[in-house]
Amino acid sequence: MKKFGTLPVFLTAISTILGAVMFLRFGFAVGQVGFWGTIAIILIGHAVTIPTAMAIAEIATNQKVEGGGEYYIISRSFGLVIGSTIGIALYFSQAISIAFYVMAFSEAFTSLIDWLTSTYAMPDWLFTLLQMKQTIGIPALLALTYIMLTKGANLGVKALYIVVVTLAISLIAFFLGTGGDLNTPDVVSTEFVQDTINNIDTTFFPQGDEVPIVEMNTSPPTSSTPDDSNPINKLGFFIVFAIIFPAFTGMTAGVGLSGDLKNPGKSIPLGTLAATIAGMVMYFFLAYKLHISASPESLMDTTHLVMADIAWQGWWLIPVGLAAATISSALGSIMVAPRTLQAIARDRIFPTPRVNNWLSLGKGKTDEPFNATLITIIIAGIFIFAGALDGVAQIISMFFMVSYGTLSLISFLNHFASDPAYRPTFKSRWYISLFGAIASFGLMFFMNPMYAFSAVLMIIVLYFLVSFYNKDKTSMAVIFQGVLFQFVRRTHVFLQNADKEQSKSWRPSAVAISEDTFKRLDAFNLMRWIAHQYGFGTYIHFIKGYLSKETNKIGKETKAQLIKMAESTNSHVIVDTIISPSFTSTVAQVIQLPGIAGTDNNLLLFEYPKDDLTQLDDLVDNFKLIRASAFDTIILGSSHRGFSFRKKIHIWITSKDYDNASLMILLAYIIMGHKDWRHSTINIFALFPEEKLEKERKKLIQLISEGQLPISPSNVEFIRIQEEESRTIISEKSKMADLTILGFNASTIKRTGVETFANYDELGNVLFVNAAVEKVIK
Repeated sequence: MKKFGTLPVFLTAISTILGAVMFLRFGFAVGQVGFWGTIAIILIGHAVTIPTAMAIAEIATNQKVEGGGEYYIISRSFGLVIGSTIGIALYFSQAISIAFYVMAFSEAFTSLIDWLTSTYAMPDWLFTLLQMKQTIGIPALLALTYIMLTKGANLGVKALYIVVVTLAISLIAFFLGTGGDLNTPDVVSTEFVQDTINNIDTTFFPQGDEVPIVEMNTSPPTSSTPDDSNPINKLGFFIVFAIIFPAFTGMTAGVGLSGDLKNPGKSIPLGTLAATIAGMVMYFFLAYKLHISASPESLMDTTHLVMADIAWQGWWLIPVGLAAATISSALGSIMVAPRTLQAIARDRIFPTPRVNNWLSLGKGKTDEPFNATLITIIIAGIFIFAGALDGVAQIISMFFMVSYGTLSLISFLNHFASDPAYRPTFKSRWYISLFGAIASFGLMFFMNPMYAFSAVLMIIVLYFLVSFYNKDKTSMAVIFQGVLFQFVRRTHVFLQNADKEQSKSWRPSAVAISEDTFKRLDAFNLMRWIAHQYGFGTYIHFIKGYLSKETNKIGKETKAQLIKMAESTNSHVIVDTIISPSFTSTVAQVIQLPGIAGTDNNLLLFEYPKDDLTQLDDLVDNFKLIRASAFDTIILGSSHRGFSFRKKIHIWITSKDYDNASLMILLAYIIMGHKDWRHSTINIFALFPEEKLEKERKKLIQLISEGQLPISPSNVEFIRIQEEESRTIISEKSKMADLTILGFNASTIKRTGVETFANYDELGNVLFVNAAVEKVIK
């Protein structure tokens, strides 16, 4: 049963935004970079968080956001494999964040423990135990475990109300405070501040273990007001930014409650955007209050809570506020993380059904993720016992940045894809989403390049693992299809409208027509060799008949088979079917097909079995139509041998079809570019009468040399022969060739018809070539 409204979303987000970092490190940032530097940090940080919040609001008002929140949005936009890869990283971020917040919660008791250890005598073991953060952290985690496993999110939200009220009271007390003598620089010695900076907890330091120090100015100030023009111990701006940025990243915390909301489409946008903007405004006021209430030296002293020194009754209200903020953040994470894990399991992402079933189980009417909560608590407990979250916290913050960048990217891609199904009631702007995505991914590397690369590497490894165990979930997501469709469309329009430089070089843009695709594969193979690198290819399977419901169904099924065939051969050929009552109408339609990649089609490929010349009758009858379209034509005669070993290509040139020679040589060279023919050689045989032989020899050798074709002159053979003897010589010399290329012309077709292609029975596959115009080899 869905039971929550907008308020829990807002409270979960705002209590995470105004959390541990605000109490423990925000004053340090003001002391380091001054008021205006802090304002810059807030603005830069929200350049990521506001676009992300707007993206979430937009997506949530377009689709129903189910359990899992951010994971649900990402997986339903990018597909289950990419979505679950980011989702698993996101889950670990959320789970380890629980440990992070519980350890920060322990900091609220530092003053009390110091007072106890200094006031009362105690055994060494008790003293050591009290100094350990786990002493407070583990009981706090167990209390959270009890709340979540017995009462679920319902009690968690009720507790959230209490801690948010406590947090509000502590902030009011802070703004009512005066700060006393904290804005006198010599309250804290400069040596002490320097020691504080050197020993600052690197959990909040995403920039390695060494802090650069600028020489201190120890001369007394001329006034008691803070002077930003005289900086003390300044750190790099982005170092300070990396410390503070986690304070702004809680705006998505409430999204994880999506499965428990009455109206996610309303509650998520309102709650998320309200919390983000309210948090930003609050940080502006906090920066100003800290700036006017304490000196930089006092603000940079992290051994005590400077906010407690400023606040009215701060000695107890600020530690209580810190405890409330950290426990509320932990509550938010402990409500969200198990639901993310449960949603991933319900998508059957993990390797075994038993694991997926166990993790996806819900408890009670509200479907509380009991088992997922148990696993989450164990993970958090491990990191609390480990005690040192320095490196882990930095990598986890990178995962959060990946999540935020991904959410903004989803919004941008949906705008670009222009899918009619994407109709959000709240609309961001594409440039805002794009800026948010770029800012998220870019700031990762500004904050810490090493951890950024580590996070990217871990996500890549996760992607391959998820892909390996989920081969049935690798289909392209709709959003990517839409983006590709729009990109291809705009590219086609650009190429169509662009002024193209007229080139004398020739590149094949071929269309093949065959009725017997599944009987003979030679034409399909030839097409994929032509289209592999140098050319473009479209393969049309001809279905004879009139268009009807039945033939349309056959056409779709046949196309699906062709696509699988193209995928299995890793070809670059576009495949399709055409339903037509006659060969003539088929040719007429194919000739008018638009080319791919912005080029016009210029080459037609037909095929026939060499032992059945009757299949060429339709082609011969329509050759005049083909010639009228100025297409080059190639006709493949298939034999039982096929292409055999793919080692030898023989080209035969005669005086009557010399205009075809350049096209024949180019096709042979293009075919050789495919790896199937990588060990092949081209042999050219020139048949000329004796009186023309020497002249044609020089002409052909020059053509090969100037064209820089990989044909050795020793592989060119000139034969003195009379025309009537040519077929006998060809059959004798090329009977072991894997592909024989011959030329033909329109006048021969007109005079002899199908006999033009007869009497080559001893050869393997034969490719007959006719060039509409002579090609120039450059």
